[in-house]
Amino acid sequence: MIDTGRHQVLIDTGAGQLGPDTGKLPGNLRAAGFAPDGIDTVVLTHGHPDHIGGNTDERGRIGFPKARFVMGEDEWNFWNGELTGLHGDEQLKKLLRQAARRNLPPIRDQLDLIDREREIVPGISAIPAPGHTPGHMAISVASGGEHLLCLGDAMLHPIHVEEPDWHALTDFSPEKTIASRYKLLTFAMDLNARVFGFHFPFPGLGRIVRTPERWRWQPL
Repeated sequence: MIDTGRHQVLIDTGAGQLGPDTGKLPGNLRAAGFAPDGIDTVVLTHGHPDHIGGNTDERGRIGFPKARFVMGEDEWNFWNGELTGLHGDEQLKKLLRQAARRNLPPIRDQLDLIDREREIVPGISAIPAPGHTPGHMAISVASGGEHLLCLGDAMLHPIHVEEPDWHALTDFSPEKTIASRYKLLTFAMDLNARVFGFHFPFPGLGRIVRTPERWRWQPL
């Protein structure tokens, strides 16, 4: 959740009704002083269930009714297409398809698709980082001379900082995943950015440091 002073921007909406321990985002936002209907921009890094599940509530209503949703054009087209090339067993593929069908079509009228690196609101920019999914993107936040890089799922674990050539079963295109990781690691180093990994151990914040042998994750 990012409050720029002019915009209230949410990056990803969590898992929603995916499981018995999910769906806590609306309550947590309120506890932090943010009303869901006060959020004006929702950025979706990609279409996996744990990142779009809060787009709608248990009744199918849009969870952020006044927001502009932003998503990569290739990502939107993939999840609203035939969904060929998905990895995993049939149960996982079914879960991915169902989540996309449930949580993406309702936001169509509030959607802004992007196909390149672009500023979303002042200080917050989308960085194409395909591979984990066809149109996956990372998010760069700049404020007061400092930077935050939100990885989305370009890296799923700190080990991917040290071993960027290792990929996961759920990476749609391993080659593109690896290329995107090198791009983001270089970006973070060049700007001395704080980095947020969605699936990294809580609180998921750290920096990328370079040793003669490799990059390393330095948690804050």
